[in-house]
Amino acid sequence: MNTPLDKVIVIMGASSGIGEATARLLASRGAKLMLAARRIERLEAIRKAYPEANIQIKQADVTEFDQVEAVVQEAKAVYGRIDVLFNNAGIMPTAPLAAGHREDWKNMLDINVMGVLNGIAATLPIMEQQQAGHIIATDSVAGHVVYPESAVYCGTKFAVRAIMEGLRQEQRENNVKSTIISPGAVQTELYTTIRDQATGESLRQAQQEWGLTSEDVAQAVLYAIDTPDRVSISNLIIRPTQQQV
Repeated sequence: MNTPLDKVIVIMGASSGIGEATARLLASRGAKLMLAARRIERLEAIRKAYPEANIQIKQADVTEFDQVEAVVQEAKAVYGRIDVLFNNAGIMPTAPLAAGHREDWKNMLDINVMGVLNGIAATLPIMEQQQAGHIIATDSVAGHVVYPESAVYCGTKFAVRAIMEGLRQEQRENNVKSTIISPGAVQTELYTTIRDQATGESLRQAQQEWGLTSEDVAQAVLYAIDTPDRVSISNLIIRPTQQQV
């Protein structure tokens, strides 16, 4: 039988995919959760599925610092501390640079990069005061390699990798741990953020055929969380066995 996970965990981007799978797994392990996302009805469905779990929910857009800070402050008010922040929200509207999709580029920067920074800015003062904590971000294999038609997406994920390593170096003496989870292809809704429908459908089919499940990645998040304070898992790269890149 699994030992109950006595941690207070905030998940940003908890309404679907990796965030939802992680929320469900952690709820089953007895963690105290604050779940946040734009789609509040999906968060309600998670809470209803685990009536015995200690789950708070709040609607929030990670691009809005005030909303992220409100989530963090409410979690602190309800539970008295914050042990883990999981910055999971992200989009992937890939396209060639020549397509000039500047609005998509800005949205990726706002969500994939500023969303992570907003979570860090809202949570770090609490963790510094506690002299303990753990900040996790969903990165990607695309944060380690670059491939055609994904230059901006890869750039956002490289940025997250740099930010999280800087966080590790700056906060190690405060016992604040930093982890990036870097999956390859995963069966999530990310393909729906791609503007070209044929490209999105091709990605969806590949994900369904040989990609990881969100539950696979959730297990990796749990592994990183459920380590002793002396152990810091800085980076977990998780690829489907058949993935080439």
